[in-house]
Amino acid sequence: MPAYETVIGLEVHAQLNTESKLFCSCSTKFGNDPNENVCPVCSGMPGVLPVLNAKVVEYAAKLGLATGCTVQNKSVFERKNYFYPDLPKGYQISQLEQSICTNGVLTIEVDGEKKDVRINRIQMEEDAGKNIHSAAENASFVDLNRTSVPLLEIVSEPDIRSAKEAVAYLKTLRSILLYLGISDGNMEEGSFRCDANVSIRPFGQEEYGTRCELKNLNSFRFVERAIEYEVERQIDLIEDGEEVDQETRLYNPDKNATFTMRGKEEAHDYRYFPDPDLVPVQVDDAMIAEWQGQLPELPTEKRERFLDEFGLPQDDAELLTAELAVAEFFEAAAESYGGKPRKVANWMIGELLPYLNENGLTADRCKLSPEACGPGQTARLRRHFPEDR
Repeated sequence: MPAYETVIGLEVHAQLNTESKLFCSCSTKFGNDPNENVCPVCSGMPGVLPVLNAKVVEYAAKLGLATGCTVQNKSVFERKNYFYPDLPKGYQISQLEQSICTNGVLTIEVDGEKKDVRINRIQMEEDAGKNIHSAAENASFVDLNRTSVPLLEIVSEPDIRSAKEAVAYLKTLRSILLYLGISDGNMEEGSFRCDANVSIRPFGQEEYGTRCELKNLNSFRFVERAIEYEVERQIDLIEDGEEVDQETRLYNPDKNATFTMRGKEEAHDYRYFPDPDLVPVQVDDAMIAEWQGQLPELPTEKRERFLDEFGLPQDDAELLTAELAVAEFFEAAAESYGGKPRKVANWMIGELLPYLNENGLTADRCKLSPEACGPGQTARLRRHFPEDR
């Protein structure tokens, strides 16, 4: 048995796919010219007032219901105060003490073992802008397009005990977001981001060790590698008689190492207080019940049905239900292919999905309809896709 136990808590930021921002009507479209999606409200001009996007409340509640949280009838927006060039108001509107969803659970599976990871809270908050540094011009610029784009921050309890468990948690959470249709989960574009709080402690010790927060984790592979590196770094420090400093660290994937960014702040450092420009969010039981009734079949439920209804192996069922578009494609193709789901599953996993991945495509962009697909269709697939490469 290893001498140390790893303790991990994750903070996930999921960008919501609303058309407008959290407190104004500016577009949330990704990839526009810098500072195109900006108005006096999201740029923090004096005298303007925020107006809450009601769709964000609905999406937050639905994620809370899908993860077993309690959706609070009353929640409060707070100001998180810090000064940085990409934060034009000098504070971020977020939640902390009275978040919209609390006390949930996410069930993950690693190496055939299921485990419940508790969710402390889900909170609504606005995104910050983006700093752009140009070495060629020896200058820095600020793009405020992302400012006030709506986010959900999902904060787990420190229940995760390995890098593999952390990745399983993130994949499960992302899958739920996709099934709900409230986020595209695109890690490359920053709409699904993760910070990991990592510490170690001797086995059997109840007290937590000093944690470090890892940032710049924009892929599942980087999450796993960064956590593994950080655990080894902390073990080496302790065994050399040194102490682990509480700090925020950046992960450099090229060097596969983490580096000090700044000292880790605590909540009191941000001087949270209720935002005086926003009234408390009131959600009644009837609204919660209505949203509960609108929840789709979620990934775990669909996976269990695929196992029972189609007789698929566990690994195949997990792969085919990880994303809603793939699951829907499989069901339609299996139904049209004479009730032979195992053959359709083998074809999709062995040929269709690798081809889509190689060409940067998704199942919902497949030009072959599910009804026309099935074993033996690979030649047709390759004829239909060249212009999309």
